Order: sequence, then structure tokens, then C-alpha cells
Amino acid sequence: MFTDKRLTQAYKSAKVLFFDENSKYIFFSDCHRGDDSASDEFARNQQLFLHALDWYYNNGYTYVEAGDGDELWEHPKFKHIRIAHSDVFTNLKKFHKDKRLFILYGNHNIYLKRKQYVCKNYYHFYDEYKQEVVDLLARLIPRESLVLKHRKTGQEILVVHGHQGDAINDQFWFVSQILLRYFWRYMHLVGFHNPSSPARNLYKRHRIERNYNKWIKKHKMMLICGHTHRPKFPKPGELPYFNSGCCINTRGITGIEILKDEIMLVDWRIRADKNGMLRVERNIMRGPDPIAKFHKKNFSYVESEYVRNRVPEDNC
Repeated sequence: MFTDKRLTQAYKSAKVLFFDENSKYIFFSDCHRGDDSASDEFARNQQLFLHALDWYYNNGYTYVEAGDGDELWEHPKFKHIRIAHSDVFTNLKKFHKDKRLFILYGNHNIYLKRKQYVCKNYYHFYDEYKQEVVDLLARLIPRESLVLKHRKTGQEILVVHGHQGDAINDQFWFVSQILLRYFWRYMHLVGFHNPSSPARNLYKRHRIERNYNKWIKKHKMMLICGHTHRPKFPKPGELPYFNSGCCINTRGITGIEILKDEIMLVDWRIRADKNGMLRVERNIMRGPDPIAKFHKKNFSYVESEYVRNRVPEDNC
């Protein structure tokens, strides 16, 4: 019930973006950019991420970062993250200048809901080389949610981070932050994983996904999110729950693309060609599927297929 309430609140307060067959969107989430120390899992994928950003910028995409872009739980001083990943923010600045950047806050960067924090840390910074204050992401407005609405059909897609309704990472996020900052951050380095994280807890991850499917079924709307670090693209007959995965996987980074009124799951990896040369590759993992396939007018079919194909839950 609480998940339904939180997602509905996010839907009602969302900024609406209109799209059509000419629109191009890329959704990444859970970059968890850190300070380039041993605990910074994003550092190993930074060059891969930069290449992907360049490709999306040059091909006219709008970049949506669906939460947990910066690891502010571990590193409360944003300047350490900015310095460690200055090239990333230079690229994000290009998207922002062209009004093609939208940043959502998740639980790990929930400080972005505070306008004062964003203004102090993201609008400007002091350039030590130039010895002057320069713009970064001036007038950036991070949001909890977005609604993509089709110009012709009126079909809507809700975009959130995915922590909404996950109690330990939503209402009690401050407790989780303290534990991560002063305990699990160091335990992680020696092989222990935080059991409160949906990325490491299989039961917790599946419970979140079940609750989100209930909301989708009730409101007959597509949902794009992150949070679980598990990329998800619905199989035939499944409800339209899409998850962008994360950008800290050792195999590469994953994301959701919208292009020509179609949606697809993609990944970016570094692979060796037949000559042993390392190359960055973009691969379509799932899709593309027409977005109209998931319009609410087609939900009677989707729901019947969902019930027919659903695996019974273990009652033990």
C-alpha cells in the first residue's frame, strides 16, 4: 500500500515531458560516482561511460539520469566527486547547456531535493587554474520523477529512481546512510555486502519489483526506474516494468533507450576484436518494442497474459 501511495505521489508531482516519433532519450541510473578511491565502483567504468555520453550527445539524445548518479551517502562533500570525475561533469554540462539533461534524485543522492544544496554545489565551482568561479550546472532543478507523455496518443511513462516505498531506503534513508558511510563502505572492501541494498539482496529486490508490478497493473502505465541494479525488459505477456540497471557492473553499463517510438534495453561494453584490439561496443540486449504496445488500451491483453504466464509464488 505504501509503495502505491509513494509512486502515485511521484506521478502527481512529476514534470511532464512531451515526446513523439522524433524524440530520443537515454536513461542511465545508479552511477554512484565516488571520489576515485578504492570504494569508488564507478571509476572502473568512467571511460566507458564518457564514450557513451559522447555518442548520445552527438546523436541528439536527451540524457535522463534516473537517480543515484553521485554517491553522496559515502561522500558528503560533492567537490571530491566533481574533482574525481571532472570529465563526466564537463559532458553533462554540454547536455545541460542544450536543455537535454534531466537529473532525478534517488536515495543515495537525496540531498538533491534541497535547493540550497544544489545551488551551493552544482551551480558553480571555483576553478583553481583560472582562479575564478565558473558555471557547472547552473539553474539545474533535480526532480523526484518525470512523466513522458506522447504528443499524439497521450500515452504516459512514469520515470522514478525506484526507492519509493522501499522503507529502509525511503523513510529511513538517514539510518542506511550512516551505516553505509561509517561501516558497510569499509566492509565492502574486504568482501562483505550491505544486506539492506536491493542490489545485493535477492529477496528484497524481487519484493520491490512485485510491488511495482502491482502499481503498473492498477494504474495501467509504463514504468522506468533503477535502484535494484538489475536491468529489466518485459518478456512477452509481462507488465511494462523497465529497469535501466546500473553503471557499476564489472561487465559494463546498461540503460534504456527510447528511439522512433520504440523502447529498448542496451549495454555498453569493452570487447576485444579478432586482432586483440579493445573496442567500445553498444549492444541492444532486448527490444526494440513499440511503445504503443504498452498503451493502457492494450492492458486487457497484457494483464491476461501476465496472469497466465505468472510463476506461482512459494507459500512455504
